[in-house]
Amino acid sequence: MIFNKNLHTFMLVVFSISSLNVLAETANELSAEQIVSKANLSAYYAGSDGRSDARMKIVDEQGRTQLRQFVILRQDLSDGGDQNFLVVFSRPSDVRGTVFLVNKHPLSDDDRWLYLPGLDLVKRISAGDKRTSFVGSHFYYEDVSGRPPEADNHQLTGQNEQYYLLKHSPKKPDEVEFSYYTTKIDKKTFLPMEIVYFNDTNSVIRTVEVTSTKEVKGYPTVTESKITDHKLNGYTIMQFKFMDYDIGIPQDIFSERSLRTPPEDWLKRKPE
Repeated sequence: MIFNKNLHTFMLVVFSISSLNVLAETANELSAEQIVSKANLSAYYAGSDGRSDARMKIVDEQGRTQLRQFVILRQDLSDGGDQNFLVVFSRPSDVRGTVFLVNKHPLSDDDRWLYLPGLDLVKRISAGDKRTSFVGSHFYYEDVSGRPPEADNHQLTGQNEQYYLLKHSPKKPDEVEFSYYTTKIDKKTFLPMEIVYFNDTNSVIRTVEVTSTKEVKGYPTVTESKITDHKLNGYTIMQFKFMDYDIGIPQDIFSERSLRTPPEDWLKRKPE
């Protein structure tokens, strides 16, 4: 009798502990929206601002190669909210002096301008052009500044020890070239490590892969990524160097004035 009573008490304790563990795990589980929000902050909002050198290698279907070199400046006006970007090209000679300016508004259309020095022309990029080629590469304008989480519906489809696996469907499918896309998001850094875009026949049309990362000032940072366009059978590799964060870039740097007169002091690299 005493043995049975003790066994019953022991089983109750074990059951209670197991239940608490399950409840704790459930409480710690993140929703798809929370994961996407964290990934957006990790990928596009590290620090209050940032600077990086970047190089692009563009390879077409026939193996022909083009190179691009530029500096990216970024400023966050609010965490997860409005941002400013300034991209200034230095090489090759035919794109030297080309400048791309973005005033990003996640809850409305971004303001984007492109300065073409050969024509001395400031061109405003319409919202409908955000998913078109960025200076001849396989990156889109929207890839540079990021796609707002609010633009899609998100679903957590699975997970393993390393990644969250998600599916994302556009809220306005008529405005994009894809039917849906999937992501693999690193559980430790919350960096999206792979993005695969599908059309309405479930064929892969575009792939984004992060091939190298490192920590800079405590922030997980992408140092190399590759975009493959499966319709054009070409790809672009982007490498980042001399990254820096929290450097105090003034807001007036991100104005139309900087299109024709880039801020040289802020474009200079600092040795790693």
